[in-house]
Amino acid sequence: MSVIPRRAVHGLLGILVFSIAGCATTQPPALPQLSAPKWESSKLIDSMVERRQQFRTLRALARVNYAGPEGKHGFDEAVLVQRPDRLRLETLTMLGAILIVTANDKEIIGYHPREGALVRGSSSKENLRRLTQIPLELDEITALLLGLPPVESTSPWRQEGNSLIFSPGGRLKDTLNFDSQLPVPTRWQRFNGGGALELTALFSDYITTPAGLFPSKINVEAPQQGKKMEIRFQEPEFNTTIPADSFSQQKPAHVQEFPIEMIGS
Repeated sequence: MSVIPRRAVHGLLGILVFSIAGCATTQPPALPQLSAPKWESSKLIDSMVERRQQFRTLRALARVNYAGPEGKHGFDEAVLVQRPDRLRLETLTMLGAILIVTANDKEIIGYHPREGALVRGSSSKENLRRLTQIPLELDEITALLLGLPPVESTSPWRQEGNSLIFSPGGRLKDTLNFDSQLPVPTRWQRFNGGGALELTALFSDYITTPAGLFPSKINVEAPQQGKKMEIRFQEPEFNTTIPADSFSQQKPAHVQEFPIEMIGS
């Protein structure tokens, strides 16, 4: 028996969640669509390092459009992120939240209020995939939602045009494109151990915020699963203080608890 309906578990490429408050942003016209200059690799690496220092937390609402083998769905999400390993995602309807996912360095919890069901498991890549369908570690997902491609800048790399190719251990793992007038990422690709494309993320519609330039639209695709997701952030707020208990949940008295493995992989 599936405790949580799969359509409810599809946010942020499965389902990602949120909760709001923070630090204002301005939304000027989109960056001009001009051909990108030829960037020097040192400038791109410096930009990656600087952006990781600029963006630490995120509070936002987002409109998410999902398409996959199960069909197409559009929904609102409340997103709360604290790098490197704190995440809260709430899938919202007019009647309130239908799924609340919290993750920290110790455990991952998915709570479905309408069904009175809660699943819990240790914090791991596999358990996170069960709730989000995203094959990434927690610190990689939190980085991605903050517009930071989950690439380790100290890994061995080479430059091809305005792309950086990362191949730790001599094996292709990530590619990162900077096809913009500014040295900000526009596309990230993750390859699995066999060299097949696993995930693609497009970063666009950059806006100016007190923390720096932020992509207000992120498109994520898992080609092997036939799944696509578009995330449009609304009035994101950055680098605010977030209470630690936002990233965990207590089981209500009337709710049944199940092991997260019941969702399947």
